[in-house]
Amino acid sequence: MLSQQDLSRVIEMAWEDRTPFEAIEKLYGFTEPQVINLMRANLKPKTFKNWRERVSGRRTKHLKLRPEGVGRGYCPTQYKPARKR
Repeated sequence: MLSQQDLSRVIEMAWEDRTPFEAIEKLYGFTEPQVINLMRANLKPKTFKNWRERVSGRRTKHLKLRPEGVGRGYCPTQYKPARKR
């Protein structure tokens, strides 16, 4: 069972172009089919459809298909500080 924060991070990683599914599996233990199921269960149908179209066939989402020299990109807001309640 994932915490809300971990679930949010997995979804964020799945949306990122340069984060391969293998990285999600290494960090959270979810295989690509499991990530797809997680996204299907947690996104609106249209949002899920848009995501699937975006990642299907994207070479940067798979380490074996990734062109040499493509590194891991970081978004300035990627590591957000935890909100205080």
